[in-house]
Amino acid sequence: MTTALDWPGFGQISLAALLFLCLAAALAGAVDAVVGGGGLVQLPAMLLIMPGGQPLYSLATNKIAAVVGTAAAVRTYARETTIDWWAAVPMALAAFGGAVGGAAFAGALAPGVLNGVVLVALVGVGLYTWRKPELGVAEAPRFARAAQVGAMAVGGALIGFYDGLAGPGTGAFLVFLLVGVVGFAFLRASATAKIVNVATNLGALLYFIPAGKVLWGLGLVLAVCNLTGAVLGAKLAVRRGSSFVRRVFLTVVVALVVSLGWKAVVG
Repeated sequence: MTTALDWPGFGQISLAALLFLCLAAALAGAVDAVVGGGGLVQLPAMLLIMPGGQPLYSLATNKIAAVVGTAAAVRTYARETTIDWWAAVPMALAAFGGAVGGAAFAGALAPGVLNGVVLVALVGVGLYTWRKPELGVAEAPRFARAAQVGAMAVGGALIGFYDGLAGPGTGAFLVFLLVGVVGFAFLRASATAKIVNVATNLGALLYFIPAGKVLWGLGLVLAVCNLTGAVLGAKLAVRRGSSFVRRVFLTVVVALVVSLGWKAVVG
């Protein structure tokens, strides 16, 4: 169980480590499908095992699992609830471009700098959502149609760039943008965020695949696990509605703040 596997594309990890990563991928898929934040589970697990011996292998391989699981969540949401594709697709395309740029800078930015900024932003997002219990319970559009699409595209590009840098909390930021700025209900925001997340993950892969940083064997196994969790999570979100998604959102934000705060303290 603890002997390194010599399977191609698995980064010399042991069978025990593979089983651990599979469980983490399934849980991450479920959390990510509800409201985003699966990276809080899956990427730290990958970095703990460190397949391939370098962090960039974990980051790149994680994207394979994430894109499959997120796409499965989109399919489930599309069958169960209404998605505004005319607004979601431009946002996703802008996020795709941002993610390509962010991935190119992934190895150049000191993690501590980005983590500090994100920690402050997440605290603000969490407090704002907690103090407004009516936020995201029902649709409350804040822009005319053209302005709404524009705001979603600009926000998508910025968050996509951040996702390419591998920052945690991408899904939470997308949901908050759609709820707090655009005026979506939480359930609709989560469904739209999944579409954008597919694009950001694909954008990052556009950089990582030619760079040879993807461990394909491990990535495909984790993708199946992530997909299973994502389908179950999306169905649960649709069944329980926006109030449930809001509670999970706040839980994920708190977990992200604790995680980033701990990293800042221990260096």
